[in-house]
Amino acid sequence: MPLIEDTNWESRRLPVRLVTNIHRSVVNRTFLLSMALCLFVAGCIDSTHQSNNSTDVPVTTAELPELLPLQTLLAPAEYVAPQISPNGRWISYIAPLDGVPNFFVAPSDQPKSGQAVTSFTDRGVQATDISGVVMYSWHADSEHIIYPVDYDGDENWDIHIVNIVSGEERNLTPSPGIKTQIIASDRNSPNEVVILVNERHPMLPDVYRLNLQTGLRENILMNPGKVLGFLADDNLKLRLAVAINAEGGIDISRISDDKEFDTFMQISAEDLPALTTSSSQKIIRLNQSNEHLYLYDVEGRDTTAFISLNLSSGEKKVIAQDKRADLAGILYEPLTNKPLAYATNWTRTSWHAIDSSVAPDIEFLNQAAEGDWNVVSQTDDNNKWIVQDMLSHKPVRFFIYDRIRKSSDQLFTSTPALEGLPLSKLHPYIVQTDDGLDLVSYLLLPPWTDPDEDGRPSEPLPVIVLVHGGPSDERAQFAYGPFLHWLANRGYGILYVNFRGSAGFGKAYMNGQTREWGGRMHQDILDQVDWAIREEIVDPAKVAILGGSYGGYEVLVAMTMTPEKFACGIDLVGPSNLEIFMPHWDVDRMSVVLGDPRTEEGRAFLRSRSPINFADQTRHPILIGQGARDSRVPQDQSDMIVDIMNKNGTAVTYALYPDEGHGLMRTANSFSFWAMSEVFLAGCLDGRSYPIGDALEGSSVEVPVGAELIPGLTEALNKQNRQP
Repeated sequence: MPLIEDTNWESRRLPVRLVTNIHRSVVNRTFLLSMALCLFVAGCIDSTHQSNNSTDVPVTTAELPELLPLQTLLAPAEYVAPQISPNGRWISYIAPLDGVPNFFVAPSDQPKSGQAVTSFTDRGVQATDISGVVMYSWHADSEHIIYPVDYDGDENWDIHIVNIVSGEERNLTPSPGIKTQIIASDRNSPNEVVILVNERHPMLPDVYRLNLQTGLRENILMNPGKVLGFLADDNLKLRLAVAINAEGGIDISRISDDKEFDTFMQISAEDLPALTTSSSQKIIRLNQSNEHLYLYDVEGRDTTAFISLNLSSGEKKVIAQDKRADLAGILYEPLTNKPLAYATNWTRTSWHAIDSSVAPDIEFLNQAAEGDWNVVSQTDDNNKWIVQDMLSHKPVRFFIYDRIRKSSDQLFTSTPALEGLPLSKLHPYIVQTDDGLDLVSYLLLPPWTDPDEDGRPSEPLPVIVLVHGGPSDERAQFAYGPFLHWLANRGYGILYVNFRGSAGFGKAYMNGQTREWGGRMHQDILDQVDWAIREEIVDPAKVAILGGSYGGYEVLVAMTMTPEKFACGIDLVGPSNLEIFMPHWDVDRMSVVLGDPRTEEGRAFLRSRSPINFADQTRHPILIGQGARDSRVPQDQSDMIVDIMNKNGTAVTYALYPDEGHGLMRTANSFSFWAMSEVFLAGCLDGRSYPIGDALEGSSVEVPVGAELIPGLTEALNKQNRQP
């Protein structure tokens, strides 16, 4: 049950955070940019040639492996976000239907016999939210699926429901320009849910009761102002409200039967990340009696503890904690909200029992899984679990675990076409900063450069620094990433970096971002590049940087403020001017973390950390991607910096997508951008690439600046424009 509806004001996102505390609720946070979008990248290249330095010459070097096409490495996953129905009879998942993500359903004992139950043809359905939590849910009757749809990329979600038997599909909240989300459902009143609707104010949602049969809604509570989110119990009764206070922290209030608010708990701005993580991981629950609240807490400690909060007395009881890292997920019993287990994630994920009844299950899964495992769905009786099994060098595997029989049966792998390919392992590394922070990050190398798999290449390589979004609800972590393997196949090492402000490593680590955007956060990344140079991993003349949302901002910082360090950069939907107040940013929270735009001193500081004010210092090529419908980082953030760079003679290429928002969701658009990117990277890092060829086919991309700087792009655009 969500308590906060988007408390994070920062721009987002790259890549998706993998957590496991899946429960039966529909999205409570909007989907933004993620490298997981590459799971939905698909397309057709009608040229079979491979090229180096963007020329159409076949690769013949004997020691290099085959150059794998983008449509192989970044193919749409055939099985995404599987969920088991409450009665255990059905398995649902998301898969491409004519290249567009749609829902499929299969009998749980015949998982590969799935049939499509939706037929979207444009953007399709969204699998997971920013934290990797599945965005759809089964209805209690095991005959309906409820899910959100964003038609235009503007993050305004409608709630849909589909009957898997009849195929009837309905939009329950057809309201253009308005976002709705479910916050509670009642198994005793299965045809009603509680929803938030931001019709009156984009940041202050009101609360309604929605009838799933008729689509009629009834107002329960109008937002009194500053309330970002609400918590309702399993009987659809509003219990708690969350509001940002003037100090940039949070007030939590009880809601009486008379709709009166009684603030009983305050969380300081310093301790806020624990609540933010509680919300993003969907671990906030009321116990069965509604007397205790489960959530993460960091008051008086550095890393999060999982606690039970007595709503009457305010007493806190610590249930679980880890001294090295924040907790990474909670597993609950489906019908009672009883906590069963918790996850930790320093460099890898591991699970630990809270309730002794699941200790044998954890022991079994530790043996049955090849890699890091997570429970992604449970039946109502909690006897069957869908388990995700993840290694960094193999496609994700899903199996069904029977707790009674203590047996597992494989369901499917996410992308069968990638099984057996020579993919590299992800290696964790730790670099300590001069002020004592341990930066846990990851390195992936092309397999032919590291034959003994020790995480060190035989000679220094061109390397791409991959910067996640957020930053405070994201982290680099051990995972299977097709995007990483695509870059490695092109001949690049990848530094997949964390930095102060990244989630998961404690309060000091998280709050290290305060007033450090473009400062120590950037220096943390430079320190890791320098470490890789000292370790003879990186060719210092061939370092590129790539990121989206906050990661895109970091790319702009790198290319404008330290232009001598990076040979080129790729920015997707990154903000360039922090002085301009962004949609979805809360000014009180912004003033604490970034700088206060209401004072001259604050504005001066924000100017000093805004890449747009250093754009004339850019020396090396940069590719910038932007969605025209982006509601978080508006198009003018890219327009302005591109204009300055172009006037100053910078080699800048600007890819604009009229039908996209904060990230690239449409398959053809996503494919076109990464096809351009690999030719761009080959030009500055001497890597391998396919020619662009027909890669723009079906995309909406416009390139108002710099098409001539990427070989083959002008020709591809001309061909695209000639298409009917």
